[in-house]
Amino acid sequence: MKVIELNKNFDRKLKDIRPSIGGIDQNIVNTVSKIVEDVRRNGDSALFKYTRRFDKFDLNTKNIKITGKEIKKAKDEITTKIRNHLKISARRIREYQKSLLPKERTYRDRLGNELGFAVRPIDRVGIYVPGGKAAYPSTVLMTAIPALVAGVKEIAIATPAPNGELNSVVLAAASISGVSEIYRIGGAQAISALAYGTDSVPKADKIVGPGNIYVALAKKIVYGEVDIDCIAGPSEVLILSDGTGKPEWIAADLLAQAEHDEMAVPLLVCTSINFAKHVIKEVKKQLKDLQRRDIAAEAIKRNGRAFIVKSIDDAIKVSNAVAPEHLELCIKSPKSVLKKIKHAGAVFLGHMSAEAFGDYIAGPSHVLPTGGAARFSSPLSVYDFIKMPSVISVSQKGFNKLSGSVIDLAYSENLEAHALSVKVRMKKFNN
Repeated sequence: MKVIELNKNFDRKLKDIRPSIGGIDQNIVNTVSKIVEDVRRNGDSALFKYTRRFDKFDLNTKNIKITGKEIKKAKDEITTKIRNHLKISARRIREYQKSLLPKERTYRDRLGNELGFAVRPIDRVGIYVPGGKAAYPSTVLMTAIPALVAGVKEIAIATPAPNGELNSVVLAAASISGVSEIYRIGGAQAISALAYGTDSVPKADKIVGPGNIYVALAKKIVYGEVDIDCIAGPSEVLILSDGTGKPEWIAADLLAQAEHDEMAVPLLVCTSINFAKHVIKEVKKQLKDLQRRDIAAEAIKRNGRAFIVKSIDDAIKVSNAVAPEHLELCIKSPKSVLKKIKHAGAVFLGHMSAEAFGDYIAGPSHVLPTGGAARFSSPLSVYDFIKMPSVISVSQKGFNKLSGSVIDLAYSENLEAHALSVKVRMKKFNN
């Protein structure tokens, strides 16, 4: 983990603070484009072909969709303890998302016009749940439940099944969430199937959920045909420390992100170089005992950084420049600086608020903006699954008062029919 002191030439160094994770290989872009287009044109036949190639089993119209019997079997296979934990998480997510639901609003202006908005759920949503290096039942809960709370009636889960096998906890999580439409498909081919539809997979209106680079690029390609939540990159954490707390806690939180994949970005911003060195020592110590130590070690080596700054204010400037997916404020008074945090996907306040709580059970979705997208994006929530169309009712008084403005503005844009649509109504009122 590289130590970088920012005390000299701070402002200049701040401009290039985000670790570079390299560009996207054009060969991958070309591969994904071909897969997406093949599935768009050829539907099931292309979808089945890529599943045989990448997941090593024969997919067909009879086994593509998970049966109710398979889902029940999966629920029975998992332990009662895990099943109960999933239910606790589901309840907390549901309660939090319900608290966010917007209510329709109408107000009457001074001219008697009624203006406001309605709230309508998206009809059909596709959810991608990873199943490669690790399976994520938590992602099922964090994506499906906000959609259900928003009122989405049709939800389809796509998850890869290497060698035809699916993770029992993933299926159990889907059942606990309330989703029974599950397809054993993954990768760019699954995204294309959800976006364009095939004989076996109905077309969705929106696709959400994280995935690898192939999935992320496929979502980028199909955007416009369908909506997407975001283009997810490698997982990130930035831990802001004032030298208080326990180095082993901070080290463990850095490794919690590093173990996701080799491209993960674990960052420490600290006001004490000695404390930072203790954290790095703990990282090396804990790394030896991790089951996924090879993955975590590569992420630490490639993107791990410990930035040393003079003050908490400078640390906050670093954090805002990075705009991290996860931000931990491991300082004495985290609430006192919260207003200064401009960009972050999720903020964890204080030494006890380990980021893992956000991953599993706190309540807010763990689907967050990455790669600096927290500068303009928010976490996944019920808002991603609703539309809020404007509602406009013009009164006669409002018509009389505003029609002249509409006509003049329409003519200023050379849109004569727009003006005419108002003028013909003026004749009715004048007769």
